[in-house]
Parts: sequence; C-alpha cells; structure tokens
Amino acid sequence: MSGCHKIDNVYFFSDKLSTSDGSTTIVPKIPCSKYRKVIILCLMNDKPLPKTINAKKPLPIGLSDFKKVIDGDYAYVDKTLLIQELIERGTHVTLIPRPRRFGKTLNLSMLRYFFEKTDTDTSYLFHNTKIWNIDRYRALQGQFPVVFISLKDKHSSLEKSLKSMRGLLAREFEHHAYLVQDGCLTAREKKFYQKILDEEDDQLLLEDSLLLLTEWLYRYHKMNVILLVDEYDAPAHAAYLGNYYGSMIEILKNFLSKGFKDNIYLERGVLTGILRVAKESIFSGANNIKTYSILHDTFSDKFGLLESEVEVFLQNYNLTEKLPEIRKWYDGYQMGCTPGIYNPWSVLNCVQENGAIALHWVNSSDNEIMKRLITRGSEDLKADVEDLLRGGSVEKLLEEGIVFTNLEQNPNAIWSLLAYSGYLTIKNTTSYGAPCSLAIPNIEVTELYKTMILGWFESTLQEYKYSLLLKSLTSGDVDSFSQIFKEFMLNSVSVFDVPAEDSEKIYHAFVLGMLIGLKDQYEVKSNRESGLGRYDVMLIPRNKNDLGIIMEFKKVGRFEKTDLEKAVTSALRQIEEKQYAIELLERGIKHILYLGFAFEGKEVLIRSKFRK
Repeated sequence: MSGCHKIDNVYFFSDKLSTSDGSTTIVPKIPCSKYRKVIILCLMNDKPLPKTINAKKPLPIGLSDFKKVIDGDYAYVDKTLLIQELIERGTHVTLIPRPRRFGKTLNLSMLRYFFEKTDTDTSYLFHNTKIWNIDRYRALQGQFPVVFISLKDKHSSLEKSLKSMRGLLAREFEHHAYLVQDGCLTAREKKFYQKILDEEDDQLLLEDSLLLLTEWLYRYHKMNVILLVDEYDAPAHAAYLGNYYGSMIEILKNFLSKGFKDNIYLERGVLTGILRVAKESIFSGANNIKTYSILHDTFSDKFGLLESEVEVFLQNYNLTEKLPEIRKWYDGYQMGCTPGIYNPWSVLNCVQENGAIALHWVNSSDNEIMKRLITRGSEDLKADVEDLLRGGSVEKLLEEGIVFTNLEQNPNAIWSLLAYSGYLTIKNTTSYGAPCSLAIPNIEVTELYKTMILGWFESTLQEYKYSLLLKSLTSGDVDSFSQIFKEFMLNSVSVFDVPAEDSEKIYHAFVLGMLIGLKDQYEVKSNRESGLGRYDVMLIPRNKNDLGIIMEFKKVGRFEKTDLEKAVTSALRQIEEKQYAIELLERGIKHILYLGFAFEGKEVLIRSKFRK
C-alpha cells in the first residue's frame, strides 16, 4: 500500500508498514534513506518516532533537465501551468525573452518531457504537478514528436560556433535514430542523416537540418512536431563580441527561419533567449512569431520566483528569517504587471549557503557588452548610468527588437539590452511604443555594476594606483593625480577599445570610477546646472571641511588651431566665469579646487586652480 504523507509542509510518497502490535502505520519515503531506516527501526521496536525529520530536498543548482530534477527528488517550484498558458494563447510560434538564469532551459525541458511521444512512459514526472489536475491538458502528455536544442554555448569564432551547432544537432538527430532504423527515409535522406550524425562541415545542410528533421518526424509519427529552441540569440550575442556577426546572423536566419517560418510540419514552436533580436536580423518576413517580453503580462509569473514561492521555499529550509535581506538582494524584477520577481539562481545559491548573501549572478560576456557601450556612450548615457547607480530611475523607450550592429548608434537599443538582460527592470506597466521607467532591480545587480567598473580600472591601473589616483585627487595633490591620470588615459584607449580620436570618452569611465571609489566620501555629480551653466563634473564632499572639486573637460580636434595649453586655460576660465562653485558654496564648502582637462587623442593636459 502506498499513499502521501506530509512532514513540515512537504509532501512525500509513503508506504504502510506493520508494527509489532499488528497495526499499520505510514512510513515516509523521505529523500535521505538513513532517516527512513531510523523510522522503520523505531516502529519495529515500539519506540517513539523522532520529533523532527530532516526532510530538506537537495537543490537543483546547475541542473536544467526536468527529468533529472524530478527523478532525483530535487526541490522544484512548479511552473507547469506554462503548458496551459501556451496552449490557451494558441500562438503558432512563441518567443519568450527573459534574463539569464531565470529558468528558461528548465521550462523548455519540462515542455519536452510533457509533450514528447516516446517508448518510455514519462507521465509519472507530472503526477504531483499543477498541470496534472487539469484533465484536458493531461490528455496531451506524450502525444507529439518533439525537437529540442539549446544554443546557449558562446564561442569566440565562427568556426567554433558552427562546430558547436553541428555537435548539438548530431545529438538531437541521434535522439531520433529510429527514423533511420525503421526505414522511413529514402536512401538519399539517409545520407543526409548520416552526414549530420558525423558532424560534417556542410553549411547548407546545417541550415536545412531543423526543417528536415521535422519533416521526417512528421512522416514517421503522422503528427506535426513541437520545436523547442533554447537561448536562440546566444550565437548572435557571441558573434557581436567576436566580430563575426554578419556571417553568423546569415546562418542563423536560414537555420531558424526554415524551422519556424512556413513549416507545414510544425504543430507549435517555442523559443527562449535573453534578447528580442529584430525580425530583420533573423526572422525576416516571419509573421507567425509572437513575442512575449518582460513588458507583457503573458507568462509573467512562469520565469523567476514569486515572493509567495520564495516564502515557502525558505520555510522548507528553515530560513524564513532571511527573507527581508534576500528580498533586498535578489528581488525587484517586474514582468508585465507582475512585480516582486526574484532571481531564482541567486535564491537557490543563497539557500545552498544557508542564507549567506553573496554575488551569484555573474556573466563576463554580458559585462563585456556593457563595458563597450558605456565607455563609448554619450554624456547623456553616462549621466543616466550615474543616476541609476545612485538609486534613481530613467525614462526610456524600449526597442521591440535589437540589432546588435546598431547598439552604439541607437541609445534606445542600449537601454533595451540592459532591461532585457536583467541589468535593469521596468518599474511601471507599459506597452511597446511608450516610455518605461527603468531602475537597477536590487543590491546584487548594483554590486555587479560596481564590481565591473572597478574591474575596468584594475585592468588599466594596478589596484594601488587606482587608490592613489583617487587619494591624490581628493587631497589636492594635482601633480601626482595628473601623472597617474595620463597613464590611465594611455592604457584605457586600448583596454576599452575606444579610438584615439574619441579618447575623451574615457572620462565617462573615469567619472563612474570616482562614483564607485569615492561614494563614502563624496557625492559625484556630472553634467548638472550650477551658477550660469552646466559643469562637467563636481565632487561634493560629505564632510564640509573636505575639498570640493569642479572639473571641466575640453577636446582639441586634430585640425583645430587651439593647442592643449589654450584649451585647458579655457576650461579653468569657464569654471570661474560660469560661477560653477555656487552649488558648493551654498552647501557651506569653502575649500574648492578647479581642474581643467584638455584632450587631444591619447594626450591629456591638466591644470588646476584653488578658489580664493
């Protein structure tokens, strides 16, 4: 006999066991077998059961295969009603962009095990899930041929990316090897099949592979195919950073469009990724794809963790008292009209460490794009990033689709990338075509910005020199500051990949570095009104007795007659004539340093003057 038993609000399958007095009792099948043995021994020897049982399930950190999670009795937050929402929407092809580590791969794996028709019965995986309580959806379990591939791996060259794609396609074709064995393919098709299994370098065959596989599966099963593609945009992301974007995007366009656009063998398609790559880039002319981004209510609670889910999760691991701190660090995302979405990867790792708070959500390649965009960005972009780091918000129009090659020319595309990637979150409900209020979601992401910015400085200056740079600046030691800043400029042009003729943009990164490095001593403001104009940078000391600093930057063009000396003199004169010091004086700060900067390519000249 078997049944279900509840221990500390966790349900377990259980057996009935006869005791020495002839009665029966329920013995929980708890995950750790040693506790089960303890209970059996207690019952057989007429001893009382232990008052507490450690029924904590192992955490599925690093696991994204739904079957392994369920079979291994790992902790699982039930997101199976995604199936219901997908079916009720009725969209032929659905694209769901979400930040990384928000459960996309696990959800797609869950869809595969639910829908896929196999020789092995997988329905047991869903017996204790929400979707199994709905008869009309339960009937769909195990009824369709399914193709599932993940393009999540990123590579530095086109050759490596194509090799990786050939490998994952070979594994998926091997999964359906019965197509060859059961004689459903022609002799010519068998050759194509074998070439894919052998991972032969045939670009045209690679581009046709999804369409061919869905056709052959339809022919065998006499049913249309469900096609699932995880992290569809990762190759485009890697190609942008690796400078092979044009070649990769053309291959992706053919590969995905043939699989999803006008594919008569397709029952339903689902793609996940981080970004909504513009149709012109990949799905040119495909009007059967519906995107449900972070701005939509649809699927808003199916990726990431709701607070109610986190509360139960923490209760099961005796960490309820940690909720307020976990909320500050890992909450703060909003999807559509659903606020209070937690980063699931960070929560899992935090629980794994018994509630210890740390940075878990780190990705170097995403940071590389941010570094490139911010250091090359305009003064307005720099000022907005500063406001965000101070805890403010910005109003921006999000692009429906992103073209990577336009990122540096289109400010809206930059904000879209940051929002879709999870480095920002929406703070109001809106729709495409209307501006969004964007903010940094939580402490963890704020710390990621800070860590990234400090990392930039450590890549151009040794850590001690960065500290010395800031110390010499705030103490008024202009000679030492000037010497270290020149070294910073020379190194930064190459490290930040900024052309020499645009090297004055490096001061954007410098201002961010001051904002992070001096946050305890100074309020760092830039491009703000004071007196009769707008200063470039102002350092306002939190202690009125410390030195206040005003900076003005001037660029000398290659063909201008003005030299560096004249430019830096003009910068100092502008600080005085425009009376930028008024804001500092109104705050009671009497010791004020004027700094003029003049840039010409990699060269910089700095002059100073103390206000009398």
